Amino acid sequence: MSDLLAALLQPGALITLVVLLGSVVLFVSGWLAPELTGLLAAGTLVATGVLQPAEAVAGFGSPALITLMGLFAISAGLFRSGGLDRLRALIGSDAVRSPKRMITLMVVAVAPVSALVPNTPVVASLLPVIEGWCQRRRIAPSKVLLPLSFATVLGGTMTLLGSSVNLLASEVSSKLGYGAFGLFSFTPIGLGVWLVGGVLMVLLADRLLPDRGSDDDDLIASLASGGYLTEVEIPAGSELIGQSLHASRLQRRFDVDVLELHRGAERFLPPLADRTLALADRLLLRCSRSDLLRLQQDHTVVLAPTPEAPIRPDQQNNQRMVEVLLPAGSTLAGDCLRNLRFRQRYNVTVLALRRGNAVLRERLGRAQLREGDVLLLQGPKDAIRGLQASNDLVVLEQLEKDLPTVSRKGVALLIAALVILLPSFNLVPLVASVLLGTVAMVAAGCLRAGELQRAIRLDVILLLGSLASFSVALQKTGLAAAAAQGLLLGLQNWPVYAALLVVFLFTIVLTEVMSNAATVAMLIPIAGQLAQGLGQPPMAFIYAVLFGASQSFLSPVGYQTNLMVFGPGRYRFLDVARYGFPLTLAMTLTVPFLICRWFGL
Repeated sequence: MSDLLAALLQPGALITLVVLLGSVVLFVSGWLAPELTGLLAAGTLVATGVLQPAEAVAGFGSPALITLMGLFAISAGLFRSGGLDRLRALIGSDAVRSPKRMITLMVVAVAPVSALVPNTPVVASLLPVIEGWCQRRRIAPSKVLLPLSFATVLGGTMTLLGSSVNLLASEVSSKLGYGAFGLFSFTPIGLGVWLVGGVLMVLLADRLLPDRGSDDDDLIASLASGGYLTEVEIPAGSELIGQSLHASRLQRRFDVDVLELHRGAERFLPPLADRTLALADRLLLRCSRSDLLRLQQDHTVVLAPTPEAPIRPDQQNNQRMVEVLLPAGSTLAGDCLRNLRFRQRYNVTVLALRRGNAVLRERLGRAQLREGDVLLLQGPKDAIRGLQASNDLVVLEQLEKDLPTVSRKGVALLIAALVILLPSFNLVPLVASVLLGTVAMVAAGCLRAGELQRAIRLDVILLLGSLASFSVALQKTGLAAAAAQGLLLGLQNWPVYAALLVVFLFTIVLTEVMSNAATVAMLIPIAGQLAQGLGQPPMAFIYAVLFGASQSFLSPVGYQTNLMVFGPGRYRFLDVARYGFPLTLAMTLTVPFLICRWFGL
């Protein structure tokens, strides 16, 4: 105990402890983006002299991070070239007639794909397909979308390529002297996790997944029936006559969007900011009831006098109304629509915003966007199609009836297969295989150079590169050894299975409230030291941390794919925990058992 206190009283250890605790607070509170928190921690450790600059930034040049950057590009090449169209066609097939069959198909087909392709693009690609299937079958998206996320989480634990966390854990383990992971090092354990988790997902779906409604247009319908889409006319004496929308107070003082302008037989669509208004012009507005009443009282506008049926923008010839999702890593998150100049950037108008089950229709320009938000957009068909090429938005609707096919998908599949096979037979290192595959994707025309740059998730790169400093600081200052000694006092006489269970469970709890990458960086040094103190192989306890950080089934914020399906599924916070708790319990009992069997403990 005296050694433990002595280690904690060292200046470097105290500084590191304060930085780590502060980082945990920032991760949990969300005051800073995770990647900024990681950069702040790394910078502070250097500024206080705990780490040398080279030690703090070594993670940015690690083979794991370079491998991950290449994987982003290869997965983008697969999706852009149509290499995974067969999977999308299978998932969207009308032969799948019930939620239980759909979930079974996800477990059998989607999870193995997620073992080799990062799960975020898999979910982004399949979301519109599954939404379309739900609409045709009149099935609530909430009955199938959460299993989509969980299936990719289970698949991500089967190989080193399945998750960025796997690559980070391998890098940390290597730097600490425990050895890096091979491509299929923990696949036998991952297969057991996949089988147990998949069976439970299918069996529990009927009872534990909620039904949040099957009307795909409920957001559109509620918007129209609530009176927020209104046709008005500019009367004589209105201050709008002779002014442009940009110069008038219509949009400067009120939360109003002008969706269309009708002048006699002519019809004008956005952008309308510079168009001069005239007497008797008709405007289709999106506005609140209170703003409409104030505009009428000021004699700025009057309701259109003819008792026509309410106009729905999506019923116009060249207009579409669609829902789009802000996926994990969207650069739009954290800013508001007004600052982003969203309408000018995308030539579409935001009609409403849904965050989980909450729908926001007023003051949309000032609403801060978050990952997982669903926006209801209205705009020309060409503008909506253009959104499909954006990495910042996922259109939750198939705009074309048939799934796209292109001539390069065979080449993309061949390149992806070689990227996996070459390191599997120890012909080339994994990082070299991935880099060569990236170049081949561009050279073969499966991916353009501009798309290559957009495919790389800078937020993930910054986060993982900076978090490597956590592990170095814990090891260098002796905090890892001190924490391991503290755990050793309590677990000394416990069976190995029980000790692994405690490590696994603690990792799960920590990863639900903060970044799973941060959890891995903090706990692997401690787990390695604990294993050595117990006289057990360090890799067994490192695997417990790795699988615990990947099994995020209890909250929408615990894992990025959970957050991606949260809005489109209209879930409530406890819906995730209700379906995920039995899975978490099963994994807590199963993973330590599988680790013991694999290592012969």
